[in-house]
Amino acid sequence: MRRNQQCPYDGAVPPTPAAAPPERVDAGRVILRRLQASDASAIAAAVSASLEHLRPWMPWATGEAAERTNQLGRVAEADHNWESGLGYVYSVLTAEHGTLVGEIALHPRDSGQSVELGYWIAAGQARRGYATLAAEAMTSVALSLPNVTRVEIHCDAANSASAAVAQKLGYRLDRIEERYAEAPGESGRLMVWLRDRQRPDTGRAAPSPGP
Repeated sequence: MRRNQQCPYDGAVPPTPAAAPPERVDAGRVILRRLQASDASAIAAAVSASLEHLRPWMPWATGEAAERTNQLGRVAEADHNWESGLGYVYSVLTAEHGTLVGEIALHPRDSGQSVELGYWIAAGQARRGYATLAAEAMTSVALSLPNVTRVEIHCDAANSASAAVAQKLGYRLDRIEERYAEAPGESGRLMVWLRDRQRPDTGRAAPSPGP
């Protein structure tokens, strides 16, 4: 997930768009809940413990991102973006204990017809299926929004773990774009995976939005 760690706005909050996604989504073993200020310490700790895991793929994975004050600024930015319809960031929590294991976000593109899905999972919580569960839930949420016709997952061609999630969820590889490598592990070849509204589901039960 690519995002600016600073808070660039002046506090003005535009009216809430009518097509905002639910603030909570129940997805089996994980719960996706709108990012809030009380998550800042847990996110900073997860990033701190995962820097070596995240740094190859995430340009924002720095010591600064592991500071609580920085994460509080991110929450303020995320709130502004949510209310203005620029993006929707969720904390990924375990359903059993409410442990924060990562984040996932929807980023509207192309006047709202396309949504880019981004996510990261903490190093200590990897390979437990959390990314797949969260991405599956958010894909269903995105495709249920008015005017959205497709969801995209972008990952570097060398990031086999992210590519595997996209493939598992029925995304198709639309194209590979040459670009400047922004993180140490990147090859400079961006894979763009697509799921469109007309594409058949993967056969799994759709997640139910919470209250």
